[in-house]
Amino acid sequence: MISSFRNFGKSKFAGLLVFIMIIPFVFWGMGGMFSSGNTNTIAKINKENIYTQDFIDYLNNSKIPQTTIRENLDNNIIEELLSGLVSTTLLELEVKDYNLIISENTLLKKIKTNKNFKDENGNFQRTKYEKFLLENNQSAPAFELRLRGRELQKNLFDYIGAGSVSPKFLVNKLYEEENKKLEIEFINLESFYKQKESITKNDLRKFLDENKDQLKVEYVDFDYVVINPKNLIGVDEFNQSFFDKIDQIEIDISNEVNFETIVSNLKIKPVNIKDFKFSSDKNELEKKIFELKNNKFDIFENGDDYILYKVDNIKQKQPDLNDNQTKKEIIELVYQKNKFDYNKDLLDKIRNKQFNNNDFLKMGVDKIKNVKLNSIKDNRKFEINAVEILYSLPINSFTLINDDKKKIYIAKVKNFENIEKNNEKLKSYEDKQNSNIKKTMLKSYDLFLNSKYNIVLNQKTIERVKNFYQW
Repeated sequence: MISSFRNFGKSKFAGLLVFIMIIPFVFWGMGGMFSSGNTNTIAKINKENIYTQDFIDYLNNSKIPQTTIRENLDNNIIEELLSGLVSTTLLELEVKDYNLIISENTLLKKIKTNKNFKDENGNFQRTKYEKFLLENNQSAPAFELRLRGRELQKNLFDYIGAGSVSPKFLVNKLYEEENKKLEIEFINLESFYKQKESITKNDLRKFLDENKDQLKVEYVDFDYVVINPKNLIGVDEFNQSFFDKIDQIEIDISNEVNFETIVSNLKIKPVNIKDFKFSSDKNELEKKIFELKNNKFDIFENGDDYILYKVDNIKQKQPDLNDNQTKKEIIELVYQKNKFDYNKDLLDKIRNKQFNNNDFLKMGVDKIKNVKLNSIKDNRKFEINAVEILYSLPINSFTLINDDKKKIYIAKVKNFENIEKNNEKLKSYEDKQNSNIKKTMLKSYDLFLNSKYNIVLNQKTIERVKNFYQW
C-alpha cells in the first residue's frame, strides 16, 4: 500500500538521504542521458558500475513490501529508490576519494554511548544491544557496517563544512533582523470583495459558460447491499460461517459472477440509487461507494458491515442551478474567484509601483488598524510566513498578507525598532548563522559534484526491473 511507502519516507535512512541534499542532483541533474549497454548494469557513476543485483539488494534492505513497490510503479517508485542508491554510492565514492576512515575504537565508542543500549544508571548493556539486533532482524556485522557508513558520511559533511565560523557582524545582523520590533498598518480586505448575497443569476450563468467543461458534475447510478451476520446467517456475532460466506462472495466476484446472481443467493434486498451526486450532506456510505466508483463491482468493509456494490452508470452533466445545493456551491466558487481577482489586481498594482500611501488612505482611514510585532517569530496576528515577508520589506512598502484563518489583508511596513542585545540569546544565533553558512557550502558542494561525476542510467534495465515487479 502507498502508506507503507510513506512510512519508509519517515524512516531515519530516508531522512539521511534528504539531509544530504543530493538526491535531486544525482537523478535529475544528469542531462537525461540513458544507456542501453550491459544488461547487468542499471547505473554508472564515472567508471563505477551499479549492478542490477546491487539494486535488488538495496530494495530488499529497504524493507518496503513488494506489494507497495508493485502498486506504485506508475508513481516512479523504482526511479526514486534508484536515485537513493545512486546518492549513497556517490557519497561512498567521495568518502573513498577523501580517504576518510572510522577506527574500530571509534565505532565501539559510538555503540557504547548509544542511550538505547544503556541501563538506568547510564551503563552499556550488551544484552540490550543484542535484543535490539534481534528485534530488528539484524546481525552485529550488518548493523556495524551501516553505522560505519553513516558516520563516514557525517564525517564527510563535517569535513566539507570544517572551519565555517561566521563573522561577528553577520551574527549581530541576523540577531537584529529577527528580533527587532516591527510596526505595521493593515486593512482587512473582506469588505472590499463582492459579497455572496449580491451575486446575481446572470453572474452564475456567465461563470458557468466560461467554465462549462471544468464544472461538469458526475452523477452515478449504483446498487448495493449491506451484509452483516444478522441478515446473512441469522446471528448477531461474527463467526467462521459468516467469513466463509464473505470469502465465497469475493471468489464469485473474481470469477465474474454478476451482482444480481450473488444478491439473489444472499436473499438480501439491494438498495438502488439513481443520479447520485457527491455532496457533504449525503449518506456517508453512499459517498464512499461514489468514491470507489471506478471499481465498478466490489465488496468492502464499512464498520461492522460488509458492502457489496455494483456501479451501473457514470455520467457527466452541466450543473443545475435549480438544485439548491449545486447553486450554493457555484455561488461559493464565484465568490472565491471574485476574491482572487481583486487580490491579484491589487498585488499587481503594488508590484508595479502603482499603489501608494494616498491609495491606502482612500481605502478608508477608519478601516486602518495598527499592530506592533515583537519579532520575526511573532505570529499572534498573522501567519508566520506572512510575518517573515513583512520583515524582509523596507519601510513604507506594501504587501498582501494572511492570518491563520485565511483572511487577507493589505499591510504597510511603518517602522522598525531595534532592541537591546541579550548575550545569552545571541549565543544561539552564532550557531544558527554557522549553520546557514554550512548549508550554503553544501549547496556549492552539490554543484561541484555535478561537474565531478558523470551519471548514466540504463533505461532498459530499469524497465526490466519494473516488469519483474509487475508479475
